[in-house]
Amino acid sequence: MEEQYQDKAPEFQSRLDMMELRNNLERVKAEIAKVIVGQDNMIEHLLAALLSNGHVLIEGVPGVAKTVTAKLLAKTISVDFSRIQFTPDLMPSDILGTSVFNVKEADFRYKKGPIFSNFVLIDEINRSPAKTQSALFEVMEERQITMDGIKYPMEEPFLVVATQNPIEHEGTYRLPEAQLDRFLFKIEVGYPNLEQEIEIIKNQHNNRLEDKTDVVQTVISGQQLKQYQQLVKDIIVEQNLLEYIAKIIVNTRENQFLYLGASPRASLALLTASKAFSAIRGRDFVTPEDIKEASFAVLRHRIIVSPEREMEGLTADEIIRQILESIEVPR
Repeated sequence: MEEQYQDKAPEFQSRLDMMELRNNLERVKAEIAKVIVGQDNMIEHLLAALLSNGHVLIEGVPGVAKTVTAKLLAKTISVDFSRIQFTPDLMPSDILGTSVFNVKEADFRYKKGPIFSNFVLIDEINRSPAKTQSALFEVMEERQITMDGIKYPMEEPFLVVATQNPIEHEGTYRLPEAQLDRFLFKIEVGYPNLEQEIEIIKNQHNNRLEDKTDVVQTVISGQQLKQYQQLVKDIIVEQNLLEYIAKIIVNTRENQFLYLGASPRASLALLTASKAFSAIRGRDFVTPEDIKEASFAVLRHRIIVSPEREMEGLTADEIIRQILESIEVPR
């Protein structure tokens, strides 16, 4: 739904040097396109999350390339990558690490878990119970682990990309609202259209590589990514657009169709994401279209539709669209 709000702004002279950032992001897209057909919305939102230094939850049925796309994106960036498969018997120590007794020195040493990486892919995050889910609270928000009273900071950049299946509910655990709120985006991935489906089949027939990531090359270094993240922070946002963001968020709290509105964290997330989308477009200033485009992925997991409206078939995305259409767009 958010595609209709993508910006069509003309060329202009940027006050910040956005050329390298934009060119490298186009190269990243081209590398991923060697394997992935379609899914442009998911790829663009993942890039925006990278620039925003925010975490992403990808929701879609099995087989729509959620995990593969995340792995390919990690391959285009020269950073450490780890994958954690969530299962019902997974323990917090399997993620965070644990203290191990050192016989030679007669003391305990902290052995770090797989969460200590720059790019962490968590597959089927809703497969583990609340005890394991809670292990992610501190590391996702504060980017550190506290073990035995000692704080272990995560090395930047640090990004968590999690996937979940919205259809199969047997053996799954609903993510608590506090954890959902720690994701910058919730990206919903649908099926490809007929033309894309044909292209996928053709690519599979012509490409006999066992490992699809072999054809993808590294484009951006970890240091470059940190520089781009800093550059995005300097993007200009006019006062009337800050007020526009606030009106959108406040409207979710006062909306009669919603049981739960968005928190101030959503305001900050929408601001940051809007800057990232403007950077992807090669601009050093935010437009209302950037804010609209970011709104769906930023808000859909932070609001709860009232039970009555949900029974009528009203979705979070439809309410977000109504909110955007009801608020006067600043110009």
